[in-house]
Amino acid sequence: MATRIRPSTKRCAVIGGCGFLGRHLVEQLVEQDYTVTVFDIRHTCHLPGVSFHQGDLCDKQALFTALKDVSLVFHCASPPPDSGDPALFHRVNVQGTRTLVEACREAGVQKLVLTSSASVVFEGTDIKNGKEDLPYAERPLDYYTETKILQEKIVLEACHKQKDFLTVAIRPHGIFGPRDPQLVPILVDMARQGKMKFIIGDGSNLVDFTYVENVVHGHILAAEHLKQDSPLCGKAYHITNDEPVLFWDFMSKVLVGLGYDAPRYHLPYMLVYGIALLLWILTLLLGPLVTIKPTFTPMRVALAGKHHYYSCARAKKDLGYQPLVGLQEAIAQTLSSYTHLQRGV
Repeated sequence: MATRIRPSTKRCAVIGGCGFLGRHLVEQLVEQDYTVTVFDIRHTCHLPGVSFHQGDLCDKQALFTALKDVSLVFHCASPPPDSGDPALFHRVNVQGTRTLVEACREAGVQKLVLTSSASVVFEGTDIKNGKEDLPYAERPLDYYTETKILQEKIVLEACHKQKDFLTVAIRPHGIFGPRDPQLVPILVDMARQGKMKFIIGDGSNLVDFTYVENVVHGHILAAEHLKQDSPLCGKAYHITNDEPVLFWDFMSKVLVGLGYDAPRYHLPYMLVYGIALLLWILTLLLGPLVTIKPTFTPMRVALAGKHHYYSCARAKKDLGYQPLVGLQEAIAQTLSSYTHLQRGV
């Protein structure tokens, strides 16, 4: 197990600190002697010793108030990708991030650590041991990813516009863990509806899933190493469990661990992708008339049927990053927190 850094007491703010990743990050920052301010549109987290500011990410004055005397900001706020709300994606990921950068500069914040996504380079074709120098996706498979690309550009470019304002982007992939409102609950819901019987493709595609504690560790390491003239300034870093796993093996372990059957029937990848693409086009055409929320989108099908795993070599070199929790232990800890979703409960 890697050694944790024990920082001196610092004042920081976590934007989106009531979300899944944000809450875990806040808890770890408190444990590591940071003085933490949480800024979120929801007031759903009550932690001792943590000050809270409720507000809209696009409200610069509200942000400015929360950032008073703060030297370090973690930007974790982002809508869930499956919400399917393009206007919300743009408002939070693009407009909100631009407003936050402006507020940070005006408030004298020194460092900004962004939660980005490894998928900003994913176009639906295989990525094997992808490095950070891969180009941004020119044709992202969904609008959420498009706004994450714009978000990362806003943050990293800000580092080059003002010398005393340092920024870095963390690109996790497939975050999971206790209190995750997305991966495990959605997987169980689909299993209960009988939609998890099928494997898309031949099942040989390797992917990254990343335990939330390791993602938090990467964020804090980035904050600690982000200094003037450091290699981190204006760069992105992949943070994963560094253990690529067969996508459908991971899904099967989660399902079987909660008492559900593992997927076993194969469907041709191109067939499912074609159906998903057709449904996506219909959604665009009929969107003004009727609300359609397909179970499978081109992005979901590509993530389920293609290789997508990433190198952590840059993070190991510049941050000293090593995962704190291995994949098997991470799965076990996650399953133990979801006993209420077991079959028959």
